[in-house]
Amino acid sequence: MQDENTATRGDRTTVGVVIPSRDDAAMLERCLRALRDQSRTPDEIIVVDDGSRDRTAAVARSFGARLVVLPGDGIPAASAAGYDAATADILCRLDADCVPPTDWVETMTGILEADASLVAVSTGARAVDGPPRWRALVPRLYLAAYRAVLTPTLGHPPLFASSLALRASAWHAVRDEVHRDDPAVHDDLDLAFHLGGLGRVAFRSDVTVGMSWRSFQGFRSGLRRVRRGFHTVVVHWPRDFPPRRWLRLVGLRRTHSALTAPRDQNRSLDGSPL
Repeated sequence: MQDENTATRGDRTTVGVVIPSRDDAAMLERCLRALRDQSRTPDEIIVVDDGSRDRTAAVARSFGARLVVLPGDGIPAASAAGYDAATADILCRLDADCVPPTDWVETMTGILEADASLVAVSTGARAVDGPPRWRALVPRLYLAAYRAVLTPTLGHPPLFASSLALRASAWHAVRDEVHRDDPAVHDDLDLAFHLGGLGRVAFRSDVTVGMSWRSFQGFRSGLRRVRRGFHTVVVHWPRDFPPRRWLRLVGLRRTHSALTAPRDQNRSLDGSPL
């Protein structure tokens, strides 16, 4: 996939990883170490330092990551700034407290390369710390509930920011529509709202990424997630109120159905050659 903002290495698809971070130097170092050991080395890593007061910037530089600095604008702004700065064909997204398996970049890239109808994909998770007996079960239950509530709302699976990948051309198509200036939205859910009309959004439960247990503990943290999720849904109403959204998606997907045709698998979302 190639456009004016996209770098290529010959005919090979390039892949970048975006990591928003604030005051997470120790966990960011763990994440970047895991990215260094990938079976497929990412062509670029962008760390967005959103107003950190610790060693986040120094850690990013020590691993050769490209650093984007914000004053503390919130996760939606940080994620968007990272996607904007990326030059690769496929953009992967991780949280700073994640530990991707060694084949994560290769797997995420391969999923999108294998299916031209996909514009974005996200995966499951497991905790890398916390109570051993709950490390697999709790994330699985959390994501099952997340998908059960939001799949009918969206008309397709939601995205999960701790492990997702999207086409750069898809980001460029929606970058001016996402609510990057609203720190109260979930950036992954907001992105899913805007990508749904471009093509298929998928969830792969057979792929998992490691993440911190802190994401799953604390009543206040869970309540804050629910409130932000509800806010993210409501800011898209009435335009995306079900079933109004469902009907609109049917028409939009027919428009973009050419992406699934073999003759068009080498063309990007804007119709230009890949």
